[in-house]
Amino acid sequence: MQRRSFLAASAATLAAPAVFAQGSNGKLTPLKFTLDFRINGQTSPFFLALAKGYYKDEGLDVSIDTGAGSVASITRIASGVYQLGLGDISSLVEFNAQNPGTPMVQAVYQYYNRAPFVIIGRKDRGVTGDFKSLAGKKVAAAAVESTRRAWPMVARKQGMRGDAFQWQTTDFSARDNVMVRGDVDAATYFHDSAVSLFARMKPEELSVLKYADAGVNLYGNAILASSNLIAQNPKVVAAFLRASNRAIVETFANPAPSIAAMRQREPILDEKIELERWGITAQYVGAADTRGHGLGDIKKLTLEQQVDEVADVFGLKVKPASDAIFNTSMLPSRSERSLPKA
Repeated sequence: MQRRSFLAASAATLAAPAVFAQGSNGKLTPLKFTLDFRINGQTSPFFLALAKGYYKDEGLDVSIDTGAGSVASITRIASGVYQLGLGDISSLVEFNAQNPGTPMVQAVYQYYNRAPFVIIGRKDRGVTGDFKSLAGKKVAAAAVESTRRAWPMVARKQGMRGDAFQWQTTDFSARDNVMVRGDVDAATYFHDSAVSLFARMKPEELSVLKYADAGVNLYGNAILASSNLIAQNPKVVAAFLRASNRAIVETFANPAPSIAAMRQREPILDEKIELERWGITAQYVGAADTRGHGLGDIKKLTLEQQVDEVADVFGLKVKPASDAIFNTSMLPSRSERSLPKA
């Protein structure tokens, strides 16, 4: 399968991230946080933290911007334009491999405990719950997209060729349209992003093929931070994580206030759809592992296995150490990161 690298920026071409010190004069510390994509229910807890003043309580003045994909967040942070953001762990492994030495970006809080990668296919085109049913089909995906880029891992697990089907490069905004029209047989999605498709096609008309069900055990998007900020002001990062974690826990207990806070920023969004979206997101943020180690944390062995998989599939010349990928030292206490009881 032909593969292009979207993380080839070298350390020499990236500006050093600005350092923000938490002032002792009572002024708030400004932080810029980039989402992975558009504003919607997937990331509503961050808007709850804004609306309820949790960031201000921690001495932070946080601005949240829309993203251009979970891969692009990494280069945004490395360039110094943003200090924090949501980005894909597998892509971070690749980025650090291509920019060896002291990492410029590290994960500090695992948001998606399991990557919500899925391919959704039309049953009337012969796509079933078996990945092998995709053979010979047309599958829509954006050019720079983590679900598409992780496909070779699924292909290996399933004993399929990497080029078993034909990719149809499609902008994120057009993906639902090409599915509904039947221009393609299937499309890649973050599972929670597919609620827009579910609103236009009956769920019984679609097959949802989860990467996790294919034996691909991947961490998904995490909160990423500039390594300069981590080194020079870890208390600021810890403060951001405490405030965000507080809102995430509250969203698990009751998502409605988070959706309302998110809609203050994007009032055009439908409350019912966004609640449905969060319901899917929660399955991946609060996956089984979180019952053991709490929200935001990881199992080192699982991350090491992911690094090995990414290095092997993508042919990386350098394999980053797991400690260079993920820094757990600024996580809130374990008791603060417990999921609410059902």
